[in-house]
Amino acid sequence: MQLQRTILWIVFSMSLLFLWDSWQRHNGQPSLLMSPPTPVDTKSPAPVAKGADAAVPGAPSVGAAAVPGAAPSAAAPAATGGAVPASPAAALIKLRSDTLLLDIDPVGGQIRRAELLKHRAGSETVGPNTGHVVLLHDEPGRVYVAQSGLVGAATADGFPTHRSVFTVVQAPVALAPGAKSVELKLAAESGGVRLLRTYRLDRDSYVVAMRDEVTNLGDAPVKPTLYMQLTRNAEFTSEADEKAKGNKAFAMFTGGAATFSGPVIYTEEKKFQKVDFSEIEKKKPDLFVKSASDGWLGMIQHYFVSAWLPTDKAPREYFANRVDNNLYAVGALQAMGEIAPKASATTETRLLLGPQDQRMLENVASGLDLTVDYGWLTPVAKPIYWLLEMCHRLVGNWGWAIVLLTIIIKTMFFPLQAASYRSMARMKAVTPRMMQIRERHVGDRAKMNQAMMELYQQEKINPLGGCLPIVVQIPVFIALYWVLLASVEMRNAPWIGWIHDLALPDPFYILPLIMAATMFIQVKLNPTPPDPVQAKVMMAMPLVFSVMFFFFPSGLVLYWLVNNIYSITQQWYITRTIEKAAAKKKA
Repeated sequence: MQLQRTILWIVFSMSLLFLWDSWQRHNGQPSLLMSPPTPVDTKSPAPVAKGADAAVPGAPSVGAAAVPGAAPSAAAPAATGGAVPASPAAALIKLRSDTLLLDIDPVGGQIRRAELLKHRAGSETVGPNTGHVVLLHDEPGRVYVAQSGLVGAATADGFPTHRSVFTVVQAPVALAPGAKSVELKLAAESGGVRLLRTYRLDRDSYVVAMRDEVTNLGDAPVKPTLYMQLTRNAEFTSEADEKAKGNKAFAMFTGGAATFSGPVIYTEEKKFQKVDFSEIEKKKPDLFVKSASDGWLGMIQHYFVSAWLPTDKAPREYFANRVDNNLYAVGALQAMGEIAPKASATTETRLLLGPQDQRMLENVASGLDLTVDYGWLTPVAKPIYWLLEMCHRLVGNWGWAIVLLTIIIKTMFFPLQAASYRSMARMKAVTPRMMQIRERHVGDRAKMNQAMMELYQQEKINPLGGCLPIVVQIPVFIALYWVLLASVEMRNAPWIGWIHDLALPDPFYILPLIMAATMFIQVKLNPTPPDPVQAKVMMAMPLVFSVMFFFFPSGLVLYWLVNNIYSITQQWYITRTIEKAAAKKKA
């Protein structure tokens, strides 16, 4: 009995401790299990003030910025003139659909800002509070931009890059009522070629469709290579971004199931690959697949993703570089082939800027749904998410979907749970005899344990019989934790009354307090440990764990509360059945 209790509470305590520490770290609080992260040096003068100054892929650079006038390489020449300062906010071109509002800079055609119009602002919002989530942004110390251009010129002029000045060919204001799409066209000439770029936003879509038409204006053939990259600070300076970090301590405990923030690359050969910023610093040669004819690249963070989707079935080279202190770029190079004089070639790419909605991501590109990353728990978490989504389709509310999901999971585990409750009921029935054995062998632990084992054998009781259901449910509990934590559907999802956001803690701690009460009831229903100290610890555990649940998402607390209520009902029913059977047999 004592061994059983010890194992159960160690497993349960460690799980809740790591989950609680994870949620604390997620909300920007200091970790109890790790030393605080090394602060980012935001005072060092950055050589580039804006994302537009990020290095061109393959261009020579010295720490800070590309050296003006440096000799270009044959494959990828540097843009001349060095870093181009960012354009003033008034010069930015706005392109708007019903889902996205983009700020596009005529300098390089960079997307400096992307606002998601169907997602209300929360802890992920950066900059001024606009009421919506701002995914891409370009501020001092907070760079996250999308860039594209051409490399491969044989002359020092270089092809148009994200540092070149574009002219506006067509600039609409917004998606017209009833229209299916809206377009913006920019053009630039350099190195003997003309680049005409078209940005298209479709209704009800988070994809920016980009069409690059390259015209050879010279008298000799050219072989341009299109590059596309996302440039981002590894560490942001605001508290909101601290909240979006995953917990490395919890990642070690669960084998990597932590919220990841950073570059990702997907290919059919190696599937989903996460690229940590620190690994980019080390320049590991086998960090990710460098060459492929499929796949995509992106940056992920809590709830949201940006990803470049190159032309399908076209060879490309993936890269991840350190641009400067606390500034990194992940991207791809895609050759456009040889273009004869006065001829043109066209390449179409897509840029996804949106939420980690798994169904939407599956329809956009293969493997994009993996950006909702559950680590090694994916085989367990994926079916749970699917079942949760089915429940939501049935009831139409994510809170009630969690309730229904809990009932389904508990019912599936009922055979194991019933065996555990029967074991506990038999244990509770022999508790008075166990207390007598303990009093009889107070000074001889060996004889006491031997007498206990004889009692177990006589009554056909397995002292570990109640452990299996708990051990089996721990992976399910942790997987569900990450499903509720990572699912953007939980964000701003109301349930009833005071619960307006299932992704945030209960503002009035009502659910955690009710859950604590149910835990006390469960303790009372279980056999009382023969050790008085252990009995007191058992009574104190519900209070300790309920305090931890104060900081958990309301959706997770709701799951655990319903789980407890259902468990109490099951245990009460099975215990009453066994007691009635025993009384009948005795009579």
